Amino acid sequence: MSQNDVEMIKRIYASFNARDIDAVLAVLSDDVAWANGMDGGHVHGREAVRDYWTRQWAVISPHVEPMAFEETPGGAVAVEVIQSVFDLDGRPLEGQTHGLKDKTVTHIFRMEGDKIVRFDIRDAL
Repeated sequence: MSQNDVEMIKRIYASFNARDIDAVLAVLSDDVAWANGMDGGHVHGREAVRDYWTRQWAVISPHVEPMAFEETPGGAVAVEVIQSVFDLDGRPLEGQTHGLKDKTVTHIFRMEGDKIVRFDIRDAL
């Protein structure tokens, strides 16, 4: 795991929290596989990621805070993340049916060159 990888991933979190979709999409491969935290599975390709986030941000306001970075045995970057999810008015969620909620999770980024090719979400390590 290079320092450049860590810095890029930190920028991704800042861009996500600022709702700057284009800044995040710029570092994704054309055929990226991106975990769908709301419905399960993955979405594939940059435009599918854009559509997923646009749909997500229409119903909730998530915030992600990276806490720790480590390299996995397979060479991916694992990030311990505090995930906070609010309604569109900034209040904590209650009674939601989707899979997103306040918790600590692990995000796994797999990269080829300077692009992210796969993103997965796991329970915190």
